[in-house]
Amino acid sequence: MSASYTDEISRVFREESGLAVAALMRAFGDLDVAEEAVQEAFVVASRRWPATGVPPNPGGWITTTARRRAIDRLRREALRDDRHAEAARLRAEPDPPTGAPMPDDRLRLIFTCCHPSLAVPARVALTLRMVGGLQTGEIARAFLVTEPTMAQRLVRAKRKIRAANIPYRVPDEEELSDRLSGVLGVLYLVFNEGYLAASGEGLVRDHLSAEAIRLARLLVGRLPDEPEVLGLLGLMVLSEARRAARTTDDGSLVPLREQDRSLWDPRLIAEGQALVRECLRRDRPGPYQIQAAINAVHTDARTAVVTDWRQILALYDQQMAMAPTPVVALNRAVALAEVRGPAPALDAVEALGLEDYHLFHATRADLLRRLGRDAGAARAYERAYRLATNAAERRFLEQRARELPEAP
Repeated sequence: MSASYTDEISRVFREESGLAVAALMRAFGDLDVAEEAVQEAFVVASRRWPATGVPPNPGGWITTTARRRAIDRLRREALRDDRHAEAARLRAEPDPPTGAPMPDDRLRLIFTCCHPSLAVPARVALTLRMVGGLQTGEIARAFLVTEPTMAQRLVRAKRKIRAANIPYRVPDEEELSDRLSGVLGVLYLVFNEGYLAASGEGLVRDHLSAEAIRLARLLVGRLPDEPEVLGLLGLMVLSEARRAARTTDDGSLVPLREQDRSLWDPRLIAEGQALVRECLRRDRPGPYQIQAAINAVHTDARTAVVTDWRQILALYDQQMAMAPTPVVALNRAVALAEVRGPAPALDAVEALGLEDYHLFHATRADLLRRLGRDAGAARAYERAYRLATNAAERRFLEQRARELPEAP
């Protein structure tokens, strides 16, 4: 198979496998059956498409082929157990015209993958695998575990869904509030993996961010009165608005203060800022709404110099009062440096002790550089470089270290 077909099938897998799994989950109610059938369909595609060409609706082709594979599997199993009636019924149902899933199949799949009976790491891993279409090895790298460990984690999660008979549906209104925060957390993690890939050569994974935004829009459509849902969507689209300016043509990272703001997407900025205003009118602040407001302040500024850092620091203070995590404290320290200078910000950073987090060391390095403590900055850049697992970030950190004055 030529490289072009390999690339095309990889693209279709990234964009369509989650939809296909969701559609088959709706039809068969079994994650294993759905996932294996979709994988088989892609194997068939890798043999057939180089000869016949990619079909006009590759996602529909994959879903239809996978559905037939699943039915064949059930028929084979029916020869060994009493599932013959089920297989016969499924076989009798005609294929949908295009194989296309229902509009919110993936939303149902997310609520299934994010069920509270699963541990949070399992929820995120399962969502990335089933909804985002990431390979097990990619998820393992994102979680800093071995591929066999992640494979076992995914198997246990799927077994638990089956054993607990977790329903494949969006929860009813009365149980939705208890489930919502977990789903929002997973969606944000999926978005972040797309916005800043945990590993690999590229800084971003466009399809993951796009998928997280699409799912957040579905949630807003279903829950238009939940301000944290609006806040999460606002946060996502305001972050996404800067995408074109975040990298150069060769994929190098461009920090916020050096970005060409004419490349920011005005349509997404307008949408995100409207969502932030809607959240303010409801006056029920939450962490996602505050983060969205911080991004709205950034996008208000025509240049980095005129950014209202005092307002951003006040918003971080509000977030610290609500969700005082070390990562929020680290981000607050960046704003503190802009308002009060690098020295108090460095004191705040040193108190965090996030020794295994590369952005902790990258932030320390920048503050030390601004204080003229170049030897310490060089060591911090080196530490951040060794901890970073994304190639674009590593190149950026290496470049920053090279820009430091040489020791006399």
